[in-house]
Amino acid sequence: MYEGGAAPNTSSDAIAALNLGVGNSGGFRQNGGLGHENLVVLYTSGEDKDWPDSLDPSTGRFVYFGDNKKPGNQLHDTPRKGNQILRRVFQSIHASPNERRSVPPFLVFAKYPTAASSRSVRFRGLAVPGFPGLPATTDLVAIWKTTSGARFQNYQSVFTILDVPVVRRDWLNDLVQGNETSVFAPKAWVDWVQNGKYTPLTSEATTTIRSISEQTPEKGVKSDILRCVFQHFKEEPTAFETFAARIFQMHDQRAIIDEITRGAVDGGRDAVGRYLLGLTSDPVYAEFSLEAKCYRPGIDGQSTNTVGVKEVSRLISRIRHREFGILVTTSAIGKQAYEEVREDGHPIIFFSGRDIAEILTQAGYSTPSLVKDLLSNEFPVG
Repeated sequence: MYEGGAAPNTSSDAIAALNLGVGNSGGFRQNGGLGHENLVVLYTSGEDKDWPDSLDPSTGRFVYFGDNKKPGNQLHDTPRKGNQILRRVFQSIHASPNERRSVPPFLVFAKYPTAASSRSVRFRGLAVPGFPGLPATTDLVAIWKTTSGARFQNYQSVFTILDVPVVRRDWLNDLVQGNETSVFAPKAWVDWVQNGKYTPLTSEATTTIRSISEQTPEKGVKSDILRCVFQHFKEEPTAFETFAARIFQMHDQRAIIDEITRGAVDGGRDAVGRYLLGLTSDPVYAEFSLEAKCYRPGIDGQSTNTVGVKEVSRLISRIRHREFGILVTTSAIGKQAYEEVREDGHPIIFFSGRDIAEILTQAGYSTPSLVKDLLSNEFPVG
């Protein structure tokens, strides 16, 4: 973590103080001319609900959105030319092996406010464009969005955070001076440039049981989104079952919902379906049972009506051999129920209120009004 200054302006920016030869504002900050960048800083606030940058620490996969975030400009016509940088580097990695030498290192920083400064940042790692196993057709895509009735495009790009624990100052100094063949370059970077080998910085989670707070969205837009969902279904919770199945499909398109079961004869299962494994031309399916619980979430100062051992045990008892279970709730899974499932190794996937809000946001339903439209149009109640 790099702490910024106390002044409430860009002079307190922590990245500018690192002497990388880049600016003190914006998401794209390059050293060197356009098309001849020595290095590029990617900065994310993590607060843009329409363009939610994300990092998966378990895989090293970093999703970053371009800088055409408002209507009025063409895809590549942005003041900082960030989308032009994305277009060039992703073209380079798919053109020929030698073209990787023209790709600059990307240094990823995230907003990390402290008591001393709102301009403090957290270094997330050294990144390169692309991700292991991801085809050229999906690592950089232009997506459409509509704001105030105006349609426009922006890039969604996928990077890999390399397994480089420390980025040496000697290498940064050489990069700023235009020395592309510095002897101080980290091995993971050299392997990628020379051989196209991705060595992601991966990590295994030390905590497999999420606390109630970790399953509940923080106050803000995502909390508002969850409130919309709960208010919509609270008087008719059985209608939540169809929506819960859709949430799982939004999370993973390989999920196939075969039936939303009737409440009186569901046998403890609100939906049943199949999960596609392998090739679509030669499919193998794993069957699953889904249970939905529209319980009061811990927002607006209210206590969380958690899903307990009884509800989870009911789902476990309905899972047959070689099946897995899914439990979707607007609230959270209680500590004891969570622990018993994980310690006993039951194949149960939990989706809490926070997960619902994040899945909806990732799917483009990033405001309460968009969620309300989705619910009223596709999941009417009453």
